[in-house]
Amino acid sequence: MFFSSFTDTATRRYTHCGFMLFIVALLLTGCRPHIAEPIALNGEAQGTYYRILYYDSLQRNFQQSVDSLLADFDQTASLWVANSELCRVNRNETDLISSRFADLLQASLDMNAYTGGSFDCTVGKLVNAYGFGAEERTPLSDRQIDSLLQYSGANQVHLVYDSTAGSHRIVKRHPETAIDFNAIAQGAASDMVGDFLLRQGIRNFLVDIGGEVLARGNKTDGRLWTIGIERPAENMYSIPEVEQAVTLRDKGLVTSGNYRKYYEEDGVRYSHTIHPATGRPVQHSLLSVTVIDSTARRADALATAFMVMGLEESLQFIQEHPDDRGAQTAFFIYDSCGTYRTYATPAFRQYFAQ
Repeated sequence: MFFSSFTDTATRRYTHCGFMLFIVALLLTGCRPHIAEPIALNGEAQGTYYRILYYDSLQRNFQQSVDSLLADFDQTASLWVANSELCRVNRNETDLISSRFADLLQASLDMNAYTGGSFDCTVGKLVNAYGFGAEERTPLSDRQIDSLLQYSGANQVHLVYDSTAGSHRIVKRHPETAIDFNAIAQGAASDMVGDFLLRQGIRNFLVDIGGEVLARGNKTDGRLWTIGIERPAENMYSIPEVEQAVTLRDKGLVTSGNYRKYYEEDGVRYSHTIHPATGRPVQHSLLSVTVIDSTARRADALATAFMVMGLEESLQFIQEHPDDRGAQTAFFIYDSCGTYRTYATPAFRQYFAQ
């Protein structure tokens, strides 16, 4: 969850999409007429909201182009578009895939290997069974969960290039394996929109798709974009509050958390983050992770992997990967005996708003 600030005085607009409540504030600049107002675009994509702000001396409105781009992206990677490429692959209606699908899959497989399996896009069957996908949740026995585990794991799928077709094919070891790009798709979509704006000559913008943020340049008064990281909420309906503000330029920022998307059963709250090794929702003290990286896609994947690992394992991973700037730039909010605690890596603290 992010709160994006453009002046010292903000008006808030709340949008409720799916399980999440997102907040973005657009600054009123009427008291400072010499500073150009950003152009704001709003809409829906990937089953959530998007909000884009950019400065353009030509005052061009790219709403139609952005809607078209995101609709096309949904046709590739969305679980909520019945005939998307992803849904057709999961239903085994095709094995011939687009370059965008192949890119998302390869990036996911690379991140799986890098994180020792903590990031896994092949847990689609489990995600759906728990009701966190496009299907309704059904009660699961331990035996059913274990049976679904056999269809997940990075070794279940691989890519081959078909020179005759001039594109890649996806090969599944088992037809029941289902792919879920939710932990990387929104970040990738933010990067895609950012690339589009750069091609139009736009150098100062903020793209926010469901909380996956990409910032480039700065505001016209020279100040950096200010992003707020949400304080863990009591429940999915709570009004968002900012835990920590950061300033951002030419970076992607993504938060993954377990306090907005969950279900409760017999008084126990179960997170939407599924551990690929156990097939169960994660149960640990970590409430949210924010990662800043060069791209929103990679920040998205790392934040998800850290949520799977938990705090202690994440900190061990960071220690073992000193040259990974994304892993080194992380902010954790965790529960300590009923009290919220935070830990920011030294690299992340450099982004704290003053």
